[in-house]
Amino acid sequence: FDPEKAIEEISATALLTFREGNSYETQTVDGAGNPVYQTPTGTTADTIILEGSDVTEAKPVMQENSTSGNYDYAISLTLSDEGAQKFAEATERLKGKTISIWMDDIMISAPTVNAVITDGKASITGNFTAATASELAAKIQGGALPFALQTSNFSTVNPTLGMKSLDAMVMAGVIAFALIAVFMIIIFKVPGFAAVLTLVGQLAITFAAISGYFPFVNSFTMTLPGLAGIILSIGVGVDANIITASRIKEELGTGKTLDGAIQKGCSNSLWSIIDGNITILIVAIMLIGVFGPSNILSKIFGESTTGAIYSFGYTLLVGVIGNFIMGVFCSRLMIKSLSGFKPLRKKWLFGGADK
Repeated sequence: FDPEKAIEEISATALLTFREGNSYETQTVDGAGNPVYQTPTGTTADTIILEGSDVTEAKPVMQENSTSGNYDYAISLTLSDEGAQKFAEATERLKGKTISIWMDDIMISAPTVNAVITDGKASITGNFTAATASELAAKIQGGALPFALQTSNFSTVNPTLGMKSLDAMVMAGVIAFALIAVFMIIIFKVPGFAAVLTLVGQLAITFAAISGYFPFVNSFTMTLPGLAGIILSIGVGVDANIITASRIKEELGTGKTLDGAIQKGCSNSLWSIIDGNITILIVAIMLIGVFGPSNILSKIFGESTTGAIYSFGYTLLVGVIGNFIMGVFCSRLMIKSLSGFKPLRKKWLFGGADK
């Protein structure tokens, strides 16, 4: 894999046009010694037959050569309804003549019209190999985009190193979650068990939002900073549950009944949790807003830094919202529900004294 060549091909995705004739102004030579024709002139410059938006599909195919009977590589084109009508008129008028294909001001092909094409399906034939046919089809397909692409910055990571980093981050998250689950259950008993369930729910909400499960949220490509944001949001969720469990434990220490301690503990801890979550929520929103796409700070810190910080803020924001749902509300509901089961109506299971 050559990243620089890939970036060059992506950046070549620009305005695609089909023009009458093949007149050009200048001719240069590329690195392989092949001629490169630039800047259409005369009728070629003035007469645009099709644009990229008129091409719905371009793909390499193998077609039988009517002369030799052999199968040769070609490019199959499928046009839109409007493009098919325009192309039918042009091929009828230019049968036996040339319709050139241009990417911006560079001519990438100049096929001759052999027949009138009225069904919106055309093919470009020539001395193509599998590689050159695929390359030209990709350029035509890419040129069908209604905008030009410009590469401002790119970086590459060795695939093996990237996979190891991703595996290490995932393993770190699994180990951290397991240790937190054991700690919460041992120290806080029933509230700790409820906390573990709410953390699982928080993770489910986070991954659902990132994967595009919710129709109102776009999918998001997982990155290492994004995983770091998820792991940090787990810590935020744990903190919320610890505050609630600790308040219940304190109320039981004052001699309140189990129901009274749960009610008072949940009430006393609510605003502390909300204040902490809102603070982190504001920070996450600022990270997304300040380091998001097309931001002025991109010129200061660079595009790669911007993307890393943005992904961290995005997953942190989603995780905190999940914590509001699971850690603030569902956790309390589960603790109150579990306290209603007779075998669990023991103060020590909620942090009170053994007796």
